[in-house]
Amino acid sequence: MSDRTGLREADNGHAADHAYRLIRDQILSGQRSAGEWLREGELAESVGVSRTPVREALRRLTAEGLVRHERNRGVQVQAWSIHDLDEIFGLRSVLEPWGCRLAAVTGTVDVAALDALAHRMDEVAPGGRPTDVDELTELNNQFHRTILEASDNSRLAGVVSSVIQMPLVWRTFSHYSPEALRRSLAHHHELVAALTAADPDWAESVMRSHVRAAWHSIRPGHDM
Repeated sequence: MSDRTGLREADNGHAADHAYRLIRDQILSGQRSAGEWLREGELAESVGVSRTPVREALRRLTAEGLVRHERNRGVQVQAWSIHDLDEIFGLRSVLEPWGCRLAAVTGTVDVAALDALAHRMDEVAPGGRPTDVDELTELNNQFHRTILEASDNSRLAGVVSSVIQMPLVWRTFSHYSPEALRRSLAHHHELVAALTAADPDWAESVMRSHVRAAWHSIRPGHDM
């Protein structure tokens, strides 16, 4: 392989990564809605790359389940049913409490950082009414990711991320009632307390309640 060929392949790889991240963010944020057909030419123009990196990005998104390929028709943003969401939260109900239990005993969880995130979420959603749903969502993701990364299980955070970051789960706080959101924010503070106490039973129990409460908070908005 010549140096020029190697450089071209490296450039295509960087372009594919860029296209993948941008298209994925558009899907997760709702900018690309469920059922929308994704055309390679339009995507290439909007992202600013050629069709080859876009094609590779779409292959990766298909493997993740965010889009689906239909023969002779193209690629479509995946739509999610109430059954899909039930499965997602069922998995979360097993994985996240387990991760929280592990984090309570590793001694590596940054409880100060978690406490700061919990208080910042309170500020972004005074009285259970979010002033910025996107910021609240990102803060919440950081909170949960911090716990999972402290579980000392190198694969767990990645598995949970692949399970929960879907278009119908992304920005779920927009579906919460003020009462439900206040309860969710209170759970964050209790999780900090349980992790500070290094009590695995308490931490696991609160996280399970937190996830199940989240499911019941958003489900009415997705009932058919």
